[in-house]
Amino acid sequence: MFKNTTWNQYTIKNGNKSIVLETILKESTISRAEIANKTGLNKGTVSSQVSELLNEELIYEKGPGASSGGRRPVMLLFNQRAGYSIGIDIGVNYILGILTDLEGNICNEKSINFHNLSFENLTHKLMNVIDDLTSTAPASKYNIVGIGIGVPGSVNKLGEVLLAPNLGWQNVKLKETMENVYKCPVIIENEANAGAYGEKKFGRGKRETDIVYVSVGVGIGVGLVLNGELYRGMNGFSGEMGHMTIEVNGMRCRCGNKGCWELYASEQALIQQADDFGITEDEDTLDKMIELAEKGDKHAIESFQTIGNYLGAGITNIINSLNPKQVIIGNRLVGAKDWIEQPLLERTKANALWFQQHELQIIFSELNTHSSALGVAAFTFENFLKDKMHQETSHMLVNK
Repeated sequence: MFKNTTWNQYTIKNGNKSIVLETILKESTISRAEIANKTGLNKGTVSSQVSELLNEELIYEKGPGASSGGRRPVMLLFNQRAGYSIGIDIGVNYILGILTDLEGNICNEKSINFHNLSFENLTHKLMNVIDDLTSTAPASKYNIVGIGIGVPGSVNKLGEVLLAPNLGWQNVKLKETMENVYKCPVIIENEANAGAYGEKKFGRGKRETDIVYVSVGVGIGVGLVLNGELYRGMNGFSGEMGHMTIEVNGMRCRCGNKGCWELYASEQALIQQADDFGITEDEDTLDKMIELAEKGDKHAIESFQTIGNYLGAGITNIINSLNPKQVIIGNRLVGAKDWIEQPLLERTKANALWFQQHELQIIFSELNTHSSALGVAAFTFENFLKDKMHQETSHMLVNK
């Protein structure tokens, strides 16, 4: 009886602290009295939880606010610089890393390009990026609270990369490897899922509850936000739509299938034409093709238009299957928006069922290549804040 009462007592206290912190996060600047009014918690409870959060340096006080008749209240703000998060997007030919504060504001970033690296060599470069970002983090109470890594492949709920065909990875324990090196929480997520979450939290999906995020780089991944929540599927493998068959007797894909969507609607379609445009293996095919298109090269423009048409065909299948409110196209191919947008929209308009198109938005990300890195950074610092509340509860229970 006593144990149950004790558990309930501290669970309630912990829940109250979470409510107070979430309210401060949501409102940006708020007084103790306003927190009590908005949450329904009594003023004594709010004052107690605010004191604990101040001691933990998760919030801070900022000068008096406007008076409503009495003494001017002291305003409270979330301390987004109490710690920092690292978000990494591993592409097929690049690594993009960002250092963010606890609200997702980018403090620093680093990117590198590569070609056909082994897992060992790629992880070495990955650690170089992480080390560089870590060295630039300002001094803070909690330092680096965790590392999030988005990868272009199937990731299970344990953070194991089961298959990343475009990287040549299979059954890779990336989470275990990185946690052994950095001794901090590491989250491994499919990069398209991370991108969908990044768009929902920071991008053009903020106001929508049903989003399809289509990540188009050397491969294609799809992240789904349904009813306001990231949808991962039963085992975490949802969104592998880059490998849906778009050409029945098409080319062989690295996944083992034939005619996969990403062979025709991603950078892979450009890479197959690189020799025709005199682009060498050491050059970035997409950048060179964009450069040619900007100069009015007819064949380069036609290549992008063909990709837009194929993108539209695959997106039509997604629209007819899921009836989303919003489709957001992100990752590197956003740089070619000027040439792929029109054929993409024409294809979806012509082929998507007419009643599926009511209020549908098909738009391009304004976060460009940063959606996934921001998404995994957010997973990381949000988990830190949740764990901070849990640790406080556990600590009090042990001491009790």
